Amino acid sequence: MEDLLQQTIDNAAATAGGDTGLAFSANGMVFLLIAALGVLMALVYVPIRLFLTLTARSRRLRLLQRIRRLRDELGQPVVPE
Repeated sequence: MEDLLQQTIDNAAATAGGDTGLAFSANGMVFLLIAALGVLMALVYVPIRLFLTLTARSRRLRLLQRIRRLRDELGQPVVPE
């Protein structure tokens, strides 16, 4: 009886070990695929975000400078011709 129990435990351990290795391998591949896609998305997103941020700031700065120039022009007295 003990021999049968030990043989069953050994068979279960061997079977589980083989299946577990395959499952970890598949899970590892899925993880690597998702991680690679994440890195790829970051490599695309970061430069685009930086470009859009910098261009928005430069547009905002030009607009503020234009507003200041117009205010200065309006503050000066009108010269009759």
